[in-house]
Amino acid sequence: MDNYRDPAIRITLLPRDTNPQGTIFGGIILSYIDIAGAVEAHRRTGLERFVTVAMREVVFHQPVFVGDLVSFYAETRSIGTTSITIHVLVEAERYGGTSERIKVTEAEVIYVAVDANRRKMKIPEIVKKSLNDSSGE
Repeated sequence: MDNYRDPAIRITLLPRDTNPQGTIFGGIILSYIDIAGAVEAHRRTGLERFVTVAMREVVFHQPVFVGDLVSFYAETRSIGTTSITIHVLVEAERYGGTSERIKVTEAEVIYVAVDANRRKMKIPEIVKKSLNDSSGE
């Protein structure tokens, strides 16, 4: 978690987000992972549009409960010619004042940069170079 600074998004989950077992539906978590990854892709590249092409290695470690404050931390792992790979780590602060933070989910998401016509576009070389420069820190 040391490489993750501020969460891409943070949200408290509500009763409407539950599954029949009373925990938060995994699809809700996946949708927020997708949003968090897109936030990181935009922050890293400055580009406006990305489409999600793959979600890999999704692991649900622990359930999320109603009232949990859930933080989605995103980190760029690699940048290709048109794609960017983001790792998203999801932590929950349990409802009830304990402030205990638990890793609940993580995933790798791949996005492709697209132009206004939704065609693939290249990610600028300077953006790729900045990732390589920062990984040596």
